[in-house]
Amino acid sequence: MLTIGYIGNGKSTNRYHLPFSLTRDHLNVKTIYARNPDKGEWEKIPGVQYTDHLDSLMNDKEIQLIVVCTPVESHYTYAKMALDHGKNVLVEKPFMLTKEEAVSIFQYAKEKNLIIQCYQNRRYDSDFLTTKKVIESGKLGDLLEVEMHFDYYRPETPNSTSHFSKYNSYLYGHGAHTIDQVLSYFGKPDTIHYDVRQLLGSGRMNDYFDLDFYYSSLKVSIKSSFFRLKERPSFVVYGKKGVFIKQTKDRQEEHLKLYYLPKGHADFGIDQPEHYGILTYLDDDGEYHEEKVVSEKGDYARVYDDLYHSIIHGKEKAITDEETITSMEILEKGIEECN
Repeated sequence: MLTIGYIGNGKSTNRYHLPFSLTRDHLNVKTIYARNPDKGEWEKIPGVQYTDHLDSLMNDKEIQLIVVCTPVESHYTYAKMALDHGKNVLVEKPFMLTKEEAVSIFQYAKEKNLIIQCYQNRRYDSDFLTTKKVIESGKLGDLLEVEMHFDYYRPETPNSTSHFSKYNSYLYGHGAHTIDQVLSYFGKPDTIHYDVRQLLGSGRMNDYFDLDFYYSSLKVSIKSSFFRLKERPSFVVYGKKGVFIKQTKDRQEEHLKLYYLPKGHADFGIDQPEHYGILTYLDDDGEYHEEKVVSEKGDYARVYDDLYHSIIHGKEKAITDEETITSMEILEKGIEECN
């Protein structure tokens, strides 16, 4: 059993963590810390302790893992505090403010013989897992180009922001998803081209990014904008023998926003046939094929499964320190290109 405490009781904790950590028998959510635990839109979870005393969370010897779900400016402070109290730590995205902070906190955790990790739940998106399955089938042949899109139509967000903020930028907030997907599957690129913009003008919010990752014979592009009334395909993969197009994104977030939660709903996050991607390819005999690909099941709880096995059974972390440090380096450099 892995016993967990949370710092923060907002959207991150209640929408993207608790619906998953509460589904596993090998996890025990014991305590949630918030400055005002009796206020807010989220209903309290029966059987979970709520406190406004941070010391009671930190000094609880039963708690083995502390999850930091606060604004990025406080991530380093809370993470170090948890490590100082002998706790393993899971930190929301973006992991830290800078690459320097990331390197420092990973080193500190090693000195304490503890685990700290970034919450890269998007590794377990259905569309990403399905695309990996198609690539590994070999039907596309040698890969030539991959396009990954993470679009929204939320013009009210940049329109209501009158100043530039590095750490609350669109790249920091959303690029952390897709950058990690690229690094986790394709590894560190040889070079990166950055196109990071403020579509409303200089000094305004960063609301668009287009990053190209170059490998020896492959280009991977990640693109995202707050001004896409109609979303581009989630994934487009080109190989020498075919192409795979996955139009729609993973549905876990869609269901979470509707308060349709994984516990008790076997169809949570599951694609319907109309969401399946289309694989078009030539087989070894030159015959043309076009077929729907049944989507893989996404499951953000797998991040917690990974940590359980690392903390309790000593297995290697699924999300490596090097991947997270590289991701932070890319975020920093990308936002420097913007302002």
